[in-house]
Amino acid sequence: MATGYVGILTVELHFPENGSLKGKRKYVKSTKAHLHERFRASVAEVDHHDLWQRSTLTVACAAREHGELRDLLDAVVRYLGSQDFELMRADREVIVPGER
Repeated sequence: MATGYVGILTVELHFPENGSLKGKRKYVKSTKAHLHERFRASVAEVDHHDLWQRSTLTVACAAREHGELRDLLDAVVRYLGSQDFELMRADREVIVPGER
């Protein structure tokens, strides 16, 4: 019996209108806060720290049921795709704690 599910979403974002690292930090900080508030997700910027038009974020969510997690990750992707920046790619992985 499953003890829940953990979804890991790795997303690459492009900020075509941005012209500085300061501007990028504003986008990333705001996006991380919105993902946490809206989806209760844990978010970290994991790549492209020194590029001002690009960022890779890892988003982690947990749910009791697989379908609930799938819907949650789909909602995160839809949300990111509707923002003022471009969602270049979104890769997902689902982990069941205790299974190897």
